[in-house]
Formats: sequence, structure tokens, C-alpha cells
Amino acid sequence: MFVTGRTAWLALAGLVLVVAWPGWGAFWVWLGVCVLLTGLDVLLAPSPRRLTITRPPLPAVRLGERRSTELLVQNTGAQRVRGVLRDAWVPSAGATRTRHRLDLPPAERRRFEVVLVPTRRGDRLADRVTVRTAGPLGLAGRQRSAPVPGRLRVLPPFTSRKHLPSRLARLRELDGRSAVQHRGQGTEFDSLRDYVDGDDVRSIDWRASARRQAVVVRTWRPERDRRVLLVVDTSRTSAARLEGEHPTVRLDAQIEAALLTAALAARAGDRVDLVAHDRRVRARVRGSSRGDLLPALVEALAPLEPSLVEADWDAVATEVRTTARQRALVVLLTALDSSVLDSGLLPVLEQLATRHTVVLAAVDDPALAALARDHSDAEAVYTAAAAETATAVRDRTARLLTRLGVEVVHADPEGLAPALADRYLALKAAGRL
Repeated sequence: MFVTGRTAWLALAGLVLVVAWPGWGAFWVWLGVCVLLTGLDVLLAPSPRRLTITRPPLPAVRLGERRSTELLVQNTGAQRVRGVLRDAWVPSAGATRTRHRLDLPPAERRRFEVVLVPTRRGDRLADRVTVRTAGPLGLAGRQRSAPVPGRLRVLPPFTSRKHLPSRLARLRELDGRSAVQHRGQGTEFDSLRDYVDGDDVRSIDWRASARRQAVVVRTWRPERDRRVLLVVDTSRTSAARLEGEHPTVRLDAQIEAALLTAALAARAGDRVDLVAHDRRVRARVRGSSRGDLLPALVEALAPLEPSLVEADWDAVATEVRTTARQRALVVLLTALDSSVLDSGLLPVLEQLATRHTVVLAAVDDPALAALARDHSDAEAVYTAAAAETATAVRDRTARLLTRLGVEVVHADPEGLAPALADRYLALKAAGRL
């Protein structure tokens, strides 16, 4: 039940009666009239339970894009329904035009549209639908709220894809320079040639020799396509909010870098796997084909949220060993912070670097550089000194990891994705993959 502004005006109108006939009698008479009329209006109001409300499934949308959701409302009663309908969503869904006027004859159905412009990645959920139906006098009415399930999956925006064409051009240049395949021991078949003294007899192709009526051997070439394992840290450090021209969360910047590197590696023919981990596996993508890789990564990374726990780096090392049994490029997207190394990451990186090519990619906080440049007053100078100290600790940590054989890439949120792609291309050109 609800009351409208007309009820308040009706009650105020009773002041005239109380002034004309002072006393409690007139007051109670008018109060009774107000209650009677209001109750009668509620009884005559159509029941919201006569409305059947459904919502079709919503397709996924990229962060920042617009998507419309529809409500299908059908009047199953015998009475015309007039009122207001409100479709409530969580604030981060960015719902607009959530209130609609209802005027629904019996046995008819209407379609109402709500526009969503999400402001956060992940699953944005509908709350509930509220319907108010007013009585004929407009004094009061009935109200009912009911859940109408709705979920909008908001995918990462992948704004870093603008860097992909230039990196693909560089990748084609690398392929052109290494077009000649080096024959030798390997696992990929290359060609057949005549047998010469000194060749391994196990390489003789007896069927081909029978067809040619001459002894021929198989030649092999080393594998060019390698395995790339992306490890996204979703522990407490990924929840840091980074201020700058485009404020973001560290995890979102890590996701952008992972998507660009995965897209580039897939075009290069490498096999790409991904693991998102803190104290347990939050997402995993393994064995996807080149065409299915990017959609699978986007779908797996979309619902990820930072966990306010410390990362279990020993478990991460176990996951890497399980996923990449042969030598691979392991890209760890985490924070370049001495506290992270003290939590157990340093021995894990040292262990992984002995078997794999390891790259640690970290997002720098733009606010730190801004604080270091500010010398406007005495307090700002002290703050700048603290920022410089933090920067020096970060650089010292990077040098330590480099001495252990770990490639370190760090940049601001906008620059991390292209910087990591450039490092991947540099390793590819150096033959370290």
C-alpha cells in the first residue's frame, strides 16, 4: 500500500472544517472520512499480482557501451491497470529511464525498455521490479516488489587493441627475417632428401624410398611455435585504484595487457594459456584454438574481481608447472612491490626462471610521479621525497629481479599493454621463445 500527495491535501482540507466547528468531534469526523476514502481507494485499486513480468536474456556488452533491456508486462486480470513501474538495477549498471507509466487493458501486453550504460566490468544484476497501481480517486493504491532476474555481463573494453596493428606489422617483419627454416633435430617434419653417409638410419622413410626406388630420409625442423602462459594476480594488490587521466583499478590494467599479449601471441602461432590466481584459481583458459582464444579469454576475465587476500605464490608455481611442462614464456602480471616479493614471490620467480623465460609486468601508479614533481610548498616537498623513495625502491626491486634472470616491464596503466607487447616481440626476435 502507498498514499499519494492527494491524501495530504485532503487531510489539510479538513482544517476548514475544524476552524468552522472547533472541537475534537469535527477532527475525528474528518479523520474518519480520510481513512474511509483512502481505504476504499486501496480496495478499488487493481492488484499488481495480476501482472506477469518477464525479462528476455541479455547479451554481453563491452564496458562503456550501451545496451537495452526489456520488460514484458502482461495483464492477466479482468481490470484495466494504471500505475507506475520501476525496474531497479545495481548502480554500476548505469540504468536510465527506469520508471514507466502503466496503462494496460485486460489480456494485453506491453514492452518497456531500460537503457544500461555500465560503469564497471563484471556481472551487473537487476534488483527487483516495483509496480504501483492507484485507485480511482488517486489517494492511495497498492504496491508490490518482485525479483525479475536479469544479468548483464560487462566484458573488458580491450581498448589496447588499437596497438595491435602496429605490433602485427612488426611481427610480420620478424617472420620475414626468419623465413628460412633451419633443419636439424626437432619435432616438426620439414622435407625429404636423399640419404648420405652419416645419416641416422632411423630417419629413413621406407615407403618414400620404395616409391622413388632410392633411399630417402626425413628432415625435421625445430618448433617455432611456443607456449605462452599468462598469470594474472587477483590478490589484494590488484585492488589498488590508480589515479590519472583515466582512473582505473590495477586488475583492469593487467587484463588489458593480458588481452593484447594473447592476441599478438595467437597471431604469431604460439599456444596461449591463462590462469588468474590469488589463493586459488579464479579463472583458467587452456587449449583454445586461435579463433576461439580471444572470446574465451574475454569471457573468463570479465567476472574477475580483486580478492583482499595475500597471494599464495607456491600454489601459483605449482599451477605453472602443471600447465607448462615444457619451456614456455611465463608472463606474471602483478605489482612491482617489495612487500609482494617479501610475501614469497622472490624464491618462486628464481625457481621459475631456471626452467622458463619469465616476464614480470607491473602497473605504475601515475599519482606517484605527480607527487614527486610537486614542490609547491614544504609539505609537498616532504611528500615528493616519499614518492621519490618509493620510486627508488621499485627500481631497486626491478634490478634485483633482472639479476635473477627475470624480464621486468613496468609502465603506467595506458602504457603497460604496448610495453608488454614490445617485450614479447623483442624476446621473439632474440629467439628466446
